[in-house]
Amino acid sequence: MTIPALAAPLARALDARGYAELTPVQSAVLAEGLGARDLLVSARTGSGKTVAYGLAMGETLLDGAERLGEAGRPVALVVAPTRELAMQVERELRWLYAEAGGRVMACVGGMDPRAERRRLELGAHIVVGTPGRLKDHIERGALDLSGLKAAVLDEADEMLDLGFREDLEFILEAAAPERRTLLFSATLPPDIADIARRFQRDAERIAIESDGRGHADIEHRAVRVHVREIGHVVVNLLRQADSEAAIVFCSTREGVRRLHATLAERGFDAVLLSGELSQNERNRALQALRDSRARVCVATDVAARGIDLPNLGLVIHAELPHDAETFQHRSGRTGRAGRKGVSVMLVPPSRRRKAETMMVDAGVVPAWGGPPTAEEIRALDQERMLASPMLTDPASDEDMVLAQALAEKLSPAQMAVALARLHRAQMPAPEEVSDPGERPTRKPVGGDRFERGERSDRFERGERPERAPAAPRESFGAGVWFRLAIGRKQNADPKWLLPMLCRRGGVERGDIGAIRIFDTETKVEIAAEAAERFAATALRAEKGDVTISYGDAPAPRGPKPQGEAKYEPKPWKKAAPKPYGDARPFEGKRDGKPARPKAPFAGPRKDRAERPANAPRKPQRPRRFAEG
Repeated sequence: MTIPALAAPLARALDARGYAELTPVQSAVLAEGLGARDLLVSARTGSGKTVAYGLAMGETLLDGAERLGEAGRPVALVVAPTRELAMQVERELRWLYAEAGGRVMACVGGMDPRAERRRLELGAHIVVGTPGRLKDHIERGALDLSGLKAAVLDEADEMLDLGFREDLEFILEAAAPERRTLLFSATLPPDIADIARRFQRDAERIAIESDGRGHADIEHRAVRVHVREIGHVVVNLLRQADSEAAIVFCSTREGVRRLHATLAERGFDAVLLSGELSQNERNRALQALRDSRARVCVATDVAARGIDLPNLGLVIHAELPHDAETFQHRSGRTGRAGRKGVSVMLVPPSRRRKAETMMVDAGVVPAWGGPPTAEEIRALDQERMLASPMLTDPASDEDMVLAQALAEKLSPAQMAVALARLHRAQMPAPEEVSDPGERPTRKPVGGDRFERGERSDRFERGERPERAPAAPRESFGAGVWFRLAIGRKQNADPKWLLPMLCRRGGVERGDIGAIRIFDTETKVEIAAEAAERFAATALRAEKGDVTISYGDAPAPRGPKPQGEAKYEPKPWKKAAPKPYGDARPFEGKRDGKPARPKAPFAGPRKDRAERPANAPRKPQRPRRFAEG
């Protein structure tokens, strides 16, 4: 591939990588007349921005040479918001600059900083890192940016959202002032424009506008689901998709752990990715996907940026994203660099309005439908088996020996049945799911909102029919009892126990019988046909979950008396006389009589001088404060 203004080593690297043509953003940064100008680029996720700025700074770093000089102080710096994105950028630039002898290294949080400092001492041409770790190396003197020729801020809007503005300003102020600054961002808020004015010189503004229809290489689907069947629908979607790798997004770490456990139990080779993992654990999980040792990754939104797998063809939103931007970043994990992909959003009936608004904001028009059923998956398995190359590939001598031994022992029909069983055993079984159906048609908002009938019509009502008595519960039959390590003292209540049991055990309300709450434990009856399915998931308690185990049936309750008083009324008893009471009738002054006889008059009070000298004196009260 020959492209004007592209350094020869980089052109050879693109040819070796199989690039037939450049993406719009890659072509835009190589346009004639840009030279060594600073760039302010806005383009959507998955547009090939990493290769774009790798090509853009190629002429600045190589300056017409075939190879970079000896590695010492870095000549290029790339700042990324997340560890995953920084590691991905390092891999991309490593193959892009391989022909030029470039040494690329990453400095990210979660890795050993001492090992990174040793590698920086050995020298590197290009350093990729997260803001916090780069700032730490600069402050400790391990990273010298005085010889920097090019600096790149990748996903600048995301770094500002994460609160890295001060770190970015510190890094750019520490870099050589004559450097070239390339700023790449999906959006250009005012804070980005302010950084561009401060740290760029005469920057060329490049905007790769979308056509308002979302990503052209991504097929968007919206699937109606019941909330309680989301895990089952994910299983069927993974079974239906013909993709080497898939990623399933949840909104919380708890949701990731729960869904990952469900998929692993069903037999999927799945890994999980969330913020609670160390960097080494994240790297191992992503490497398992690249090596095809795992097919499914269950992740939170923290992993939405930076994951770029060449064989990732399916993205499933098990839980709705928070906004349209998060939805675009999630979906952008597939359909990258000209490859096709599918993005499927699972929408419960109660979240449909939010999902529709989010897709309109993202410029996406999805195809709505119900979840793939178990019958559809089985029919698809049969088609794939009949079209499998295994049935038409030439047989080896070893295969023929085994086939002859089977032919002598089994009939053709028996061998075909055995082959079908082996084929099904290699894949997880499909799940039984149902379609909640379309919501009822609503009156358009733009219509006559206040149109009403006549007042007499509005308030006319016919005879209200008598409410039919509640249908009696069908006989539950024999069930299996389970014990919950929570009781009345821990505020156990059927209002929240019932949905928790349905969620933990993957059962319906009708599969749950009696719930008996005691002081320190609760016993629950599960239908016999659902008990095994319930135990498979409910008995595995995670941290913070209620412990569930097999239990014995509680003692039967006696029948309640019908139509009888709940207690025997006590006979009325006359109150006993009070020991301090006065039996005399009250006669107030209003009756002209005193309440009680007065003491006889003892005469007038004697003067003080007439008191005996030896009369006891009344004790004086002690003074609280000293005088003077």
